[in-house]
Amino acid sequence: MRVHGGGPDARVRCGERPLDPRAGAPRVRRPRGSPQSDRGGSAGAATVKVREVAALSAIVPSRLPGLAYALNPYRGCQTACRYCYAPAILHDTRPWGGYVEVKRNLPFILARELKRADLGVVGIGTVTDGYQAIEGRYNVTRYCLEVLLRTDWPISIQTKSSLVLRDLDLLTKFTKKDVGVTITTMDETMQRVLEPYASPAKKRLETLQRLNEAGIETWAFIGPILPLATEVRLEALLSGIAEAGTKKVLVDRLRLKEGTWAMLEPSLRGLAEDLPGTYEKALEGRYFRDMERTIIDLAARHGLSAESAF
Repeated sequence: MRVHGGGPDARVRCGERPLDPRAGAPRVRRPRGSPQSDRGGSAGAATVKVREVAALSAIVPSRLPGLAYALNPYRGCQTACRYCYAPAILHDTRPWGGYVEVKRNLPFILARELKRADLGVVGIGTVTDGYQAIEGRYNVTRYCLEVLLRTDWPISIQTKSSLVLRDLDLLTKFTKKDVGVTITTMDETMQRVLEPYASPAKKRLETLQRLNEAGIETWAFIGPILPLATEVRLEALLSGIAEAGTKKVLVDRLRLKEGTWAMLEPSLRGLAEDLPGTYEKALEGRYFRDMERTIIDLAARHGLSAESAF
């Protein structure tokens, strides 16, 4: 089990270069009736610059809890979460959500690297969402799963997208697998502000339920904890997680890395009289501890186990 983070995962040791036009990607069979993309796919695509690149490596060592390796099928993320600190981790100053680099050759590189790597849990999507809308077109994540399944590597996925359900036919075949779904808020207005191209919270709860019904271990990730957002309908969120059949909840604090506030503040402007002050408290240890304790207590009422992600 793991959560998005930085450290060695972000050193995309795969220096990337433009894809050789002669290099093709494997054709992936999409299960009949599976979704092509997630909410916001077409709306986001109009403003997203997509570039195909060739990765030089696939898996990198990870220090995230429960992971041995990190695998990121894309660089950039069209989900465009306003609070995301991946741009700072990647040292990328381009507008977050405005570009996606597709590592089309990643499955081939992955197959080669797995032959000489020690077996360990591969975390899929540590500085991107492997199931962002463009995955419905390129299928890089799906084909990487097919490669991992050949030798039954243990996997851990974190996503905000219901598109993960497309790959149930593969996920159910792994001996060791878990899927975490991030839900930051149940407030639809705030979600549209903070996560403009993510699946609605209700759909994410339905995704957890479908995964559980398929026998896949799941966990819910409530993070980052955000004033004006996370505390809204918090009990409804925990109740929904329990009703979906998920047993474990991870909680994470807001981490304002370089450039994060500049991305987040314009989206929140006008929602509070003292916006900087409101969010300054989110960085204080006391605020997070109080919110964490509230979530743990509410979770226990619903038969859930909740703990800090780090």
